[in-house]
Amino acid sequence: MENFIFSLNVTIPVFLVILLGWILMQKNFLTKEFTRVADKYVFKIALPALLFKDIATADISKVFDLKFVLFCMITTTIMFMGTWLLTYIFMRDKSMVGAFTQAAARGSAAVLGIAFVENIYGDSGMAPLMIVSAVPLYNIFSVIILTFSAHNQQNKGNIKKAFINILKNPIILGIFAGLPFSVLGIKVPEIPLTAISGVAASATPIALITIGAGFEGRKAITKVKPTLIATFIKLIVIPALFFPAAIAIGFRNSELVAILIMLGSPTTVTCYIMAKNMENDEVLTSSIVVMATLLSSITLTLWVFLLKSMALI
Repeated sequence: MENFIFSLNVTIPVFLVILLGWILMQKNFLTKEFTRVADKYVFKIALPALLFKDIATADISKVFDLKFVLFCMITTTIMFMGTWLLTYIFMRDKSMVGAFTQAAARGSAAVLGIAFVENIYGDSGMAPLMIVSAVPLYNIFSVIILTFSAHNQQNKGNIKKAFINILKNPIILGIFAGLPFSVLGIKVPEIPLTAISGVAASATPIALITIGAGFEGRKAITKVKPTLIATFIKLIVIPALFFPAAIAIGFRNSELVAILIMLGSPTTVTCYIMAKNMENDEVLTSSIVVMATLLSSITLTLWVFLLKSMALI
């Protein structure tokens, strides 16, 4: 019951902020111009700042485990590339491939990871190491997939230009700026860190409000089937596929909880911001974010219950 309440405390506020954005738009308190500017701000400023802060301040020196790092990196790679390949093969509407793939594979590991592990064990455990190992790849693979699946197909004819755009992506720049601080154990000076943290704190609430404001119910209803399939993949299929390997390798306790967040957390709000700014299907993405957020309180609780029942955490 405690884990269920915790899951609700994590996911329901997220849904309520999305709902607030939708209500404000319906009441004409917000405008389409606001959502356009807000999306741009989150994508180019707030989100890179958030990723920089999360990675730069992650203390991995005390818990570094090469086997755990490799597992997170290899699993993330298989998760994204496998989903992309299967989606491209089986999805008839190729315009949805990028949005579907990203939303089905990418969870809110950085947002939920440390909080979830701390709630169960009292400290962050292996969550920071998981974030450093997986989150950069989350973003790199998302940028690659969205670039080559964009509605504007010009980049497909120029691979060099596409990869230059990937390297110039604000998300990628934020990650690579933070990695040296984390890997080398360099402490970010207090004054700039406080300023960066303030900007980073605005990323999630503004992004959630813009999801709600831009949510188009009628269009989303026409995409219920891919929404349900992507949500099922994200919350059930991916954890079910990779947990046996994690258990067989010998991961237990906070390692498994960190892996649970990496595999089974709901689709992150970042997916919507990136899909919209990179000319992919933001309607499908917002629909998946809402659905996965609503259902994750149940699925995460069930996964925790199953792991506890097996005496693995």
